[in-house]
Amino acid sequence: MPRPNRFLLAQTEILAFFSAGPKTIFSEDELAGVLFTNKHGWRLPDSAGLSKFIAFLGSHGQLQTHVFRSEAYGRDITRYSWGTPSPYAIAIALKPRGYLSHGSAAILHGLAAPDPGTLYLNVEQSQKPAPRGGLSQRGIDLAFSRRQRQSNLVYTKGTLSVVQLAGKHSERLGVDNLVGPEGEILAVTDLERTLIDIVVRPAYAGGPALVLAAYCDAKNRIDIDRLITTLKTLDYIYPYHQAIGFLMQQAGYPEGALAKLRALGIKHKFYIDYGMKDPIFNSEWRLYYPKDIHTLPIPKRRRRAGSS
Repeated sequence: MPRPNRFLLAQTEILAFFSAGPKTIFSEDELAGVLFTNKHGWRLPDSAGLSKFIAFLGSHGQLQTHVFRSEAYGRDITRYSWGTPSPYAIAIALKPRGYLSHGSAAILHGLAAPDPGTLYLNVEQSQKPAPRGGLSQRGIDLAFSRRQRQSNLVYTKGTLSVVQLAGKHSERLGVDNLVGPEGEILAVTDLERTLIDIVVRPAYAGGPALVLAAYCDAKNRIDIDRLITTLKTLDYIYPYHQAIGFLMQQAGYPEGALAKLRALGIKHKFYIDYGMKDPIFNSEWRLYYPKDIHTLPIPKRRRRAGSS
């Protein structure tokens, strides 16, 4: 007689464990840990291997395999989900220290944002010494005459791309837990941090026109004092408050909010985007912006995650 499949004998207990557990996405090491911890309780032999365990969970349970490939770096990352999680949850599982930011956070906050087929996962760098030297107009002009540098570390699976960003060290400043579209808890930059991030790196939010549209959507929800405190804590060398003030003015924010940004000082000429051709200059904020910022088509607004 053939030997009975020990996984099948323990099927009810094994499937109940995964169905009842709060965790739904696993790495291979985490599944190995589950098997090791429960092997005795499930009456499995020591020879019960991980590959057979994974195959059993896929054929008799709800385990799905997700393989993401980085072509530029020749890397694969595999994650396993119990059931069908949202793309946002899978993206965070690729790098558990990371959090969703920029255009992805804008979508989850219900702001105008780029196509959700590309997600942005911020993984903070280690703390680095402050740059030497002061800020000069020549340095600003040179930096913003070029295209924005963008991350080459992109993991893809089918039509989904996850861009891993090497974010500024901030000890997860302004990162909150937000309920995602499948009821999962997601680490996401809060509204104020998101509005700062998309000004700092507009290409990760679809460009200046979409950034302006996001500011329009956030007008009645933003805490201006919290935004300014977050911006000061991030301590960027460039005067991003000038771009923020311009966007808020264009979006019709109250004068009180604009005055708080002007109070931070307007010393240098600045830019709302990188590599602009024939930009227009706003003398009040001393800011260059693209002439088509008001005319580019804006996609339909998306509902906030967790909303009905």
